Amino acid sequence: MEIIRSIRAMQETARNIKERGLTIGFVPTMGALHQGHLSLIKRCKEENHVTVVSIFVNPIQFGPSEDYTRYPRDMEGDIEKLSALEVDILFFPEVKDIYPDDYKTYITVEDLSGKMCGAFRPGHFRGVATVVAKLFNIVKPDRAYFGQKDYQQTVVIRKMVEDLNFDVDIVVCPTIRERDGLAMSSRNLYLNEDERRAATLIYQVLKRAEEMVLSGESFDKVRDFMNKTLSAEPLIREIQYASLFHPERLEELSTGNISVYKEDSLILAAAVILGNARLIDNIVVDLTK
Repeated sequence: MEIIRSIRAMQETARNIKERGLTIGFVPTMGALHQGHLSLIKRCKEENHVTVVSIFVNPIQFGPSEDYTRYPRDMEGDIEKLSALEVDILFFPEVKDIYPDDYKTYITVEDLSGKMCGAFRPGHFRGVATVVAKLFNIVKPDRAYFGQKDYQQTVVIRKMVEDLNFDVDIVVCPTIRERDGLAMSSRNLYLNEDERRAATLIYQVLKRAEEMVLSGESFDKVRDFMNKTLSAEPLIREIQYASLFHPERLEELSTGNISVYKEDSLILAAAVILGNARLIDNIVVDLTK
């Protein structure tokens, strides 16, 4: 595996790969790799000639009181995992190179960025869109791979790619879960034993809410069930949202049920503060079956 730290070197390497008629698949990460990341990499390797993985903990997507400085980092372990998967290139840039002192350019995907997680993390998706755009320009991928767990992120990035005419296909892969259903996340490392046990409630609530939607329960009743059940867990310090959302516009679905809803799918999603961790999860409910 080749490790590249220089932006210019990565751009030149990508250009040479393209000139040889080979495709580049790209998995952008913030490191602390788990099986969710590795599933994206395996899919990427299946569908492209060359696989590039980036590790970059992006400072501009963290708020002032968030966990940038303590975000899990394990470069030695990450390199070992990437080498075992025979990843072709690890791109590992420094913050000062991505954001020089005179950096002034940012990307905002209007409307979509302020909903769901964006309502509680001002500027987060501005930071995500900006760094992903920069990484696309550096790595020049044909395909880029993201996990469904970060559903809003995938919607924001797809819209950015569409609006700014990036020549890259966005591939969204299923959420990878622990055996008890908890969505894999680097932030799960923040949980102690009791919190880890309590965290399984999130997926249980989403699955029960899915059953309620498919049985024709009103969206109001489903949302009330989600919030009341999560509120009953004493280790959950805050429920930022637990509701139903439109899959593309990310608008909250406040009334009706599937008998009057006109789309083929909807999103059940939750974001909670449990201990020192902010945990998110979602289910895409297929209404065509």
